[in-house]
Amino acid sequence: MPFSFLRMFSADIAIDLGTANTLVYVKGKGIMVREPSIVAVRNSDRKEIAIGHEARAMMGKTHPDIQVVRPMKDGVIDDDEVAEVMIRAFIRRVHKNRLVRPLVIVCVPSGVTKSEKRIIRNSAEQAGAREVYLIAEPIAAALGVGLPVMEPMGNMVVDIGGGTTEIAVISLGGIVNDTSIRIAGDEMDEAIVQFMRRNYNLLIGDRTAEEIKCTIGSAMPLEPELTMIAKGRDLIAGIPKAIEISSVEIREALAEPVNAVVDALKASLEKTPPELSADIRDRGIILTGGGSLLKGLDRRLRDETNLPINIAEDPLTCVVRGTAKVLEEFATYQKVLLRG
Repeated sequence: MPFSFLRMFSADIAIDLGTANTLVYVKGKGIMVREPSIVAVRNSDRKEIAIGHEARAMMGKTHPDIQVVRPMKDGVIDDDEVAEVMIRAFIRRVHKNRLVRPLVIVCVPSGVTKSEKRIIRNSAEQAGAREVYLIAEPIAAALGVGLPVMEPMGNMVVDIGGGTTEIAVISLGGIVNDTSIRIAGDEMDEAIVQFMRRNYNLLIGDRTAEEIKCTIGSAMPLEPELTMIAKGRDLIAGIPKAIEISSVEIREALAEPVNAVVDALKASLEKTPPELSADIRDRGIILTGGGSLLKGLDRRLRDETNLPINIAEDPLTCVVRGTAKVLEEFATYQKVLLRG
């Protein structure tokens, strides 16, 4: 990249623009933003009222003039206008020098379409970026874990985020084959909402579903099994209600999305060239993203594939740390950035 005098004053930025959470890394400073990808807007004039944690606290508790919006869906921008507001707010929070626009690298799902790429680039540019580059999430996750992605050997990453599960085999700085399914943490939450409605006539919110998933959700039997109290509204009586639920029930609720992840991993392994399959057999598969923290998921995948499965250290930040690595060593890693 050509050096310019202005770049001395530019705090270049890496963004993991996730469906559930957005993380922002500033070159030379580290991760400066770690907030939910949520914006509260006033309906009358579409002005933002709150962003991130503050907006999340409003979910399910607003009056008609306030709408809580998640501008990301399935890993890509669903609401251009609100996404731009959110990206601009996060960039301004970390980039104080208004005279110099930063270079920005944004993570996107490997299955992103050309039109989705264009929307993300436009949003980042409108939010104040000087140049915008995109990187596929599995490559970023692999770099964040410290895998030798530029070498001629097979590295397999399964990144389970909020909106997508990205499964990729990486060698020589590129993705050899990838499987991107739009089933991940959000679909797990929705499965719990539907289970509670169907089995207990209990209506719960997304925040409650996520809390249930994180507290007692699992992909394999637990020792001992866990219980917790779930609170919501009785759909028949219309009054508040609390019931005790067990990890056995929630495992049943999560069976469909978990099976979809298992099937996608098997499909990806079937597409992998034999030489790279041998590397994966020796080196194992790395799990990243918040969804990898579902209890017993690593054991389930190990049982299904007979391969070593390892959860990355701090899986929630792998993608942004890998993107930061590209930012810090741009000349070395610019070839991994997406074209088009």
